[in-house]
Amino acid sequence: MIRLIDILHRFEDDFRQTYGATLLPSQHCALNAFKRCRTTLAAQMQVQCEACCKTEYVPHSCGHRSCPHCQAHESQRWIEQQQAKQLPVNYFMLTFTLPKEWRALVWQQQKLLYDLLMKNAWDTVNTFSEHDKTLQGSAGAIAVLHTHNRRLDFHPHVHMVVPSGAINVRQQRWRTKRSKYLFNHKALAKVFRAKMLDGITKLGFIVPKGITDHWVVDCKSVGSGAKAIAYLGRYLYRGVIQEKDILSCDEQHVRFRYIDSKTKKVAIRTVTGVEFLRLLLQHILPKGFRRARNYGFLHPNGKRQIRLLQILLRVHLQAIQPKPRPAMICACCGGIKRIVQTRIRSHSESDASKTKVTAMAAEATR
Repeated sequence: MIRLIDILHRFEDDFRQTYGATLLPSQHCALNAFKRCRTTLAAQMQVQCEACCKTEYVPHSCGHRSCPHCQAHESQRWIEQQQAKQLPVNYFMLTFTLPKEWRALVWQQQKLLYDLLMKNAWDTVNTFSEHDKTLQGSAGAIAVLHTHNRRLDFHPHVHMVVPSGAINVRQQRWRTKRSKYLFNHKALAKVFRAKMLDGITKLGFIVPKGITDHWVVDCKSVGSGAKAIAYLGRYLYRGVIQEKDILSCDEQHVRFRYIDSKTKKVAIRTVTGVEFLRLLLQHILPKGFRRARNYGFLHPNGKRQIRLLQILLRVHLQAIQPKPRPAMICACCGGIKRIVQTRIRSHSESDASKTKVTAMAAEATR
């Protein structure tokens, strides 16, 4: 298995020389975090075995949400929290995709347009739910923003897992739609397109020229929704590619595998090391942006709707207690290690800080 840190050590200098002037602050932060993760550059924590009292110093993980080594516990916890709120109805996966002509504008205004994309996708779903002859009420949705396709190209789209039911608080009534299709995908695309064009205009941006009238919204049944939620949770943290899918790395190229969306077979892509880092870092989200959001009666603040659902459906929807992190096991006796102290600065980290301060002082005296 090829590690991401090995690719960074080999190609980071060339990458910064090529793209350093155009890197965003979030990308700089991600690069620095990936390099420090679980290495001598990272701060350390002191752990002690409760059985044999052996003391060790362990480097911290970087904790970055796009690091392939971090956030596994948070990812699984998110999946369990969403699955705990599942309703006894059929679920649908709706995917809202922006045409390729929009990608340049979206890249330039990421935080604003990612947010607009998610809000308009939800507004479209809720509008159809409220006007549907069967549902006639407010919908609920679990939404996750993805910025990549399986080849790691820039491809912003929103996945929404939506139960085929709606609640009308005023009438205190829950309605379920038993059908192979939740909504017409062509009608969804037309309304979504209109909402995006209106939102872009209100933000003061110029609509890209030559934009297609053909927008794509996919809507398919996903059964109970459990597998769809697990799929979304897989890319919620830990980056857009797993290290096990990186097949090789030589002096110039990186090879990785992916599942082709058309053939459903394993395909292999070979790119230069610099291009691989560019593909990887273009999917780093702006600082503070929430990739996963809950809407409608699945929103954490929708307590009134949750209580009404419990009465109408005779189900108990309650947030589960978070599971504790896996314990660290002592290699000598098999006992459990406990954390004594955290964020202890390592010698390498201190030397790096001193070097940085010295360089800044020298620059200031020029």
